[in-house]
Amino acid sequence: MGFQQAGIADCDLSVAEPRLLEWLKKGWHGDMDYMARHGTARSRPDTLQPGTLRVISARMDYLPDGARAVEAVLAEPDRACIARYALGRDYHKVLRNRLQQLADRITAAAGDFQYRVFTDTAPVMEVELAVKAGLGWRGKHTLLLSREAGSYFFLGDIYTDLPLPVDITQSDHCGTCVKCITVCPTQAIVAPYQLDARRCISYLTIEHKGSIPLELRPLIGNRVYGCDDCQMVCPWNRFTQPSKEADFAVRNGLDNATLVELFAWSESEFNDKLAGSAIRRIGYERWLRNLAVGMGNALRESGDAPIAQAIADALRARADHPSKLVREHVAWALTQSGE
Repeated sequence: MGFQQAGIADCDLSVAEPRLLEWLKKGWHGDMDYMARHGTARSRPDTLQPGTLRVISARMDYLPDGARAVEAVLAEPDRACIARYALGRDYHKVLRNRLQQLADRITAAAGDFQYRVFTDTAPVMEVELAVKAGLGWRGKHTLLLSREAGSYFFLGDIYTDLPLPVDITQSDHCGTCVKCITVCPTQAIVAPYQLDARRCISYLTIEHKGSIPLELRPLIGNRVYGCDDCQMVCPWNRFTQPSKEADFAVRNGLDNATLVELFAWSESEFNDKLAGSAIRRIGYERWLRNLAVGMGNALRESGDAPIAQAIADALRARADHPSKLVREHVAWALTQSGE
């Protein structure tokens, strides 16, 4: 099916549930209202899908082969840094299709059974289930870590009523390392295994619909869709293998595009070029918002006068954009050059 690993977990998430409820109580989910709306359905698989006895958890590596290194892109303020998982095709479609194929194979071998496929599309605690299924352990950045593959992979699940034998969990191998915590640009990892999403760049550039807080904008740098910093410094990612999936290959040169180049896209170009991409779901308005923040930071940091001039000219061209959200962020960006 193209997965690199799979395991089987039971449905008992009673240890994880109090942590989930405490996280929600603190408001660290920000305006991701759906996290609170589903409540304990997330931590009780048999509530979400009645009759569920086991969860088949699978991972698929996604690091695009040949993509320009994150470190190199971050070192050039006028480039747009996009999370590695979003450089190719939308993973939701890829994983959903493969999980369905796996379910069909199981049906062929075991007969009809009750199941439901999930790929980050419902209130599912993917990481907790993957831990129970023996795929790895939860790192201090809250992502799943594998000794064999690091963390650059997607997770998908099949809830099933088959009484399958469960796999053995792994021990934690983070030790005393805190690199992921110290590298976070906005200090969103407030303590080991604790993430305040409201400060996370992935949340701010993808999930957050409104104005990005002023105090966080300078810290975002040129990260315009997601953030890989905590993965970039993790020692376990030295074992990451490039994905062989053609669907995850870089599209539209997004691993090395300039902020000005992407900011120049019209709405129709945005929709056409990013058809089938996870990026498209944030919409054109938020895309311009994110790019404007990156361009403002580039104006402040770039020592290249021609590049700074090109950025300022591009921003001025959208100073009267119909969207209030875009206008606000463009105006802020222009002030970073002293205008």
